[in-house]
Amino acid sequence: MEDKLKYGEKEILEAKLEPWENPYPDRNYYIDISFPEFTCLCPRSGYPDFATIKIKYIPDKYIVELKSLKLYLNQYRNKYISHEEATNKIYEDLYNLLKPRFLEVIGDWNPRGNVKTVIKVSSEDNKE
Repeated sequence: MEDKLKYGEKEILEAKLEPWENPYPDRNYYIDISFPEFTCLCPRSGYPDFATIKIKYIPDKYIVELKSLKLYLNQYRNKYISHEEATNKIYEDLYNLLKPRFLEVIGDWNPRGNVKTVIKVSSEDNKE
């Protein structure tokens, strides 16, 4: 089956988040990232869920390499995972990789069945 994968599918399958050295570790600055085409599957119905994932952080020693982040987030497209679990898992993976001074991940989920959900996880609320 892997022989028949398109090159993008193969990259997504093999994706790993990559840290890069922060070029200004002595300075506090914010990095804001928006991923407006996030998708995953509802674990109950199997219907697709769509969201904008917003990531805001103050790096310490490391920043996230953006292509690795894009491919990592695309790995969710075939996963059966709830809004809450997906948002918290993204937060957890980024926090464990980067150990940033501050991290916030927001899952801004598109309405489904006339219900809109926004999940926010922040290091201000979670004393790591």
